[in-house]
Amino acid sequence: MTIEEAQKTVDTWITTTGVRYFNELTNLAILTEEVGEVARLIARQYGEQSFKESDKGRELGDELADVLFVVICLANQTGINLTEAMTRNLAKKTQRDSQRHQDNEKLK
Repeated sequence: MTIEEAQKTVDTWITTTGVRYFNELTNLAILTEEVGEVARLIARQYGEQSFKESDKGRELGDELADVLFVVICLANQTGINLTEAMTRNLAKKTQRDSQRHQDNEKLK
């Protein structure tokens, strides 16, 4: 699925199953919650935290997909084409960081 297809799919889901988009502030709060769930799972899978009973059965891919879903919702409702935004963002990063990471002694 391309980013454009994902944006269309989420929009269709929201307008049929979800009824309508939550407002932008609500979606920002939901995004923060979803990112927290990703952080919680990573702290347990890759960090030193131990799993609680309520953590069992959670999958990182599913939690990341929740984050992506809300990001797409925010893009859709604010009129942002994520394909175009990513293309511009990668060009900016490439120009700005073309040598920065290769010259970073910490990464060698």
